[in-house]
Amino acid sequence: MGPIEELGSAIGAVAAKAGPSTVGVGNRWRGGSGIVLDSGKVLTNAHNLHGDEIHVYFSDGREAEGKVLGADGDGDLAVIGVDTKDAPTLGWGDGSALSIGSPVIALGNPSGGGLRVTAGFVSGVGRAFRGPRGRRVAGAVEHTAPLLPGSSGGPIVDADGQLLGINTNRLGSGFYLAIAADGALRARVDALSRGEAPARRRLGVGLAPSEVARHLRRAVGLDERDGLLVRDVEEGSPAAAAGIVEGDLIIEAAGKSITSIDDLFEALAAAPADKPLAVKLIRGTEERSVSVA
Repeated sequence: MGPIEELGSAIGAVAAKAGPSTVGVGNRWRGGSGIVLDSGKVLTNAHNLHGDEIHVYFSDGREAEGKVLGADGDGDLAVIGVDTKDAPTLGWGDGSALSIGSPVIALGNPSGGGLRVTAGFVSGVGRAFRGPRGRRVAGAVEHTAPLLPGSSGGPIVDADGQLLGINTNRLGSGFYLAIAADGALRARVDALSRGEAPARRRLGVGLAPSEVARHLRRAVGLDERDGLLVRDVEEGSPAAAAGIVEGDLIIEAAGKSITSIDDLFEALAAAPADKPLAVKLIRGTEERSVSVA
């Protein structure tokens, strides 16, 4: 048997072992993939959810309705409670041991459209991406195993079919990102399985970056300032209660100058949870300070 045949045989063996643990989630037109990690529980990306109930497609052709047990929109993870019946669970490998050149096999069941299995190599570690709400998620693995749209939420595994990461983003040009399956991820998944969503401070605003804010202020004859432009305010949000309105320019939070979305997330994370967050903003030409509960 030559090397190509050996590779094909290895991929086929992994498909037979890990394929039954790879499911489709959502519906035939909108959704992604998921992983059976425990009896009655499926792990997927939070961006694959569209409501509290979600359809799950198993490799044996069975379909079932599931319910979200816990979701972390910022970290792009969710655990679905569903009757997994005889679907095998996928064992945990050591995603923290991955390095450039490590071989990986990617699996997906795009929106229940059938199992796909490909192979590639780790092309980068310690990467970051933006979660569905814009928060920076660090510690991702970049790899080259090709994936169809709808494969996010599916696994990358090693030659033994053990979980190394959860696919989440297609970067284009043949590169993909996966959240590494390490101890920290396992703890997060366990908490979501118990319905314990992480508590993170949030303002409840839609924002435009500093360069857009400078351009828009210049266009209406206002002085250019670095900051984040408030494009919309969620009704009933902490920002709305504090009096922040569309068009405000956030320039400081918790005493820290704000010039990027990461600056704001860092200020929110560092601020004491039991105290209001001091926010400084500019409304037109007037500088104001507000306190966000």
